[in-house]
Amino acid sequence: MLKVVHEESESNVHAPAGVGGSLLDELVRDGARAMLAAALQAEVAAYIDAHAGEVDEAGHRLVVRNGYHQAREVATAAGSVPVHAPRVNDKRLDEASGQRQRFASAILLVMIGVRADGTKELIALADGFRESSESWADLLRSCKRRGMAAPVLAVGDGALGFWKAIREVFPQTREQRCWFHVSGNVLAALPKSAHPGAKAALAEIWGAEDREHAVKAAKAFEDLYGAKWPKAVAKITEHLDVLLAFYDYPAEHWIHLRTTNPIESTFATVRLRQRVTKGPGSRAAGIAMAFKLIESAQTRWRAVNAPHLVALVRAGARFEKGKLVERPDESGGDQQVA
Repeated sequence: MLKVVHEESESNVHAPAGVGGSLLDELVRDGARAMLAAALQAEVAAYIDAHAGEVDEAGHRLVVRNGYHQAREVATAAGSVPVHAPRVNDKRLDEASGQRQRFASAILLVMIGVRADGTKELIALADGFRESSESWADLLRSCKRRGMAAPVLAVGDGALGFWKAIREVFPQTREQRCWFHVSGNVLAALPKSAHPGAKAALAEIWGAEDREHAVKAAKAFEDLYGAKWPKAVAKITEHLDVLLAFYDYPAEHWIHLRTTNPIESTFATVRLRQRVTKGPGSRAAGIAMAFKLIESAQTRWRAVNAPHLVALVRAGARFEKGKLVERPDESGGDQQVA
């Protein structure tokens, strides 16, 4: 499983779609906007500084700032937020293609996993393009070469090139889409007046007692909102299988599998340090700083709930309604262990 669990009370940490009030939601989104803006500014500054010595015949720099792009909606754990990315004017030519070089923003690619004994571990940290399946595939191949077996389940948001990559490198790994991200995307497609009811209806799905009740809650959500806001509803109905995959695992693990919030929580320390240091200074320094901070935080991560069940999951044990299904009994039926 490509996940980690925060050591604080997860009943609050994992509540999808901003369970708190609208003011808290807005504060979180403002923080996400500020963080992304600062990261983009630092990234562009490092890119320009790296090519500061390249000039044309008149002595003018070939790589300079050039204002900002139009605002773009970026999916974050706090929901979609508008971000104005700095524009770079790169006049250099690629020798192979003869085309102008172009700056493209990248972030850190991070994978955090749960071992068979229930403990958590930083698996990999590298810079690459978030939406590039090849960047993720390179990272996954590196992990595979270093001996990592195929994860049983991978958890992430729905906009990552990660999914295409993991299907290529580890095709047997199952997918679980993050309910926090999808809930934020659903709410972004609804008017604010509909948010309170939609949040409650979404909670009826991800908080259902089992898959059967979750499917019924999803149908009720579709019936309630589908006529007026079909695009919002489609974000649930078109991906329901990978949104409900967590129900096929121990009930004790559901809270860990529904969202990627614990990974976001892990990066709180990284973000705090970046604010103190006014940015990492360079991409390499940023990766090194993130690695050391996460490595230090790793010593305080606690095991997942019911860690003894992780080995059973890895061994292929079957669970129904969150309970372990034993071998068939003499009557031909399955037995469940409470």
